[in-house]
Amino acid sequence: MPHTTTTTSAALLALSTLLVTSCASADGSGDPSERQGGAEARPVVLTTFTVLQDIASEVAGDRADVRSITPHGAEIHEYDPTPGDVRDAAEADLILANGLGLEAWLEQFLDQSDAPAVTVTGDIEPLPVTRLPGHPDDAAEMPVNPHAWMSPRQGMSYVDGVEDALSELSPEDADVFAENAAALRDELAALDVEARERAEELEEVHLVTCEGAFSYLADDLDLGEHYLWPVNADDEGSPQQVEAQIRYVRDHEVPTVFCESTVNDAAQQQVVQETGAELGEPLYVDSLTEADGPVPTYVDLLRHDLELILAGAEDDGR
Repeated sequence: MPHTTTTTSAALLALSTLLVTSCASADGSGDPSERQGGAEARPVVLTTFTVLQDIASEVAGDRADVRSITPHGAEIHEYDPTPGDVRDAAEADLILANGLGLEAWLEQFLDQSDAPAVTVTGDIEPLPVTRLPGHPDDAAEMPVNPHAWMSPRQGMSYVDGVEDALSELSPEDADVFAENAAALRDELAALDVEARERAEELEEVHLVTCEGAFSYLADDLDLGEHYLWPVNADDEGSPQQVEAQIRYVRDHEVPTVFCESTVNDAAQQQVVQETGAELGEPLYVDSLTEADGPVPTYVDLLRHDLELILAGAEDDGR
């Protein structure tokens, strides 16, 4: 399970005094509404990762300055906040987090900010981490799966949570937020319907990945699911995990296995070598890409992953 390192703790503590000084206004006030740009400046909304940043940006439109703590391409579970991140925390008017145990480092980060922190998954019924054969201890410290955003249907709940938080922050813009949120929910609903229709036409689909980040999607589409490790951590790709994955791929004649963009695929390569399965293109989970990459938005991420997963099963004739 991810943990906050002593290096992170020291960095946060060392910067506390600096932040109080550097973020104060010229007359000694640290009030966010009086920072550069004056009282009319857009509120700063800080999110824990780029997927949530994009959702919040879509809902906020031009009514908020939305930033992500973790950069594009970063692994979120064991992220170490930087001094720049801590300065952003001191400037923030609102912090949006996934919760469900995703951001183990968040508690100390929040100590550096007076901004309200909102968990946007409050209305989601979390799925437990599946304890797979050969993985007796993997899920011991992760009782629920935090990756609910990987389901378009659950993604609509994220939009609801973001809309509520932004409307609380800036009530005068609630109508704008509601309109933008409705448009994003419509996109996600259409993607959900398309994915369900395609999945229903297939006889059997087994989604085999490195991280167990697809349980909500697998539950929605009735997919078989297997993974090497339940959540990205220090003990990825143990011999027991690889052996269990090899057995699953062989037993179910899985033609294509996947890994995620932010992790090393060496363990999955062993599965490929032992089974003859193909290693598909990387799936995206914890991070969006830059604007010129394959998944610059949340909807792009879902569409990209669904296309790879379902097209592979369709090509196999299942």
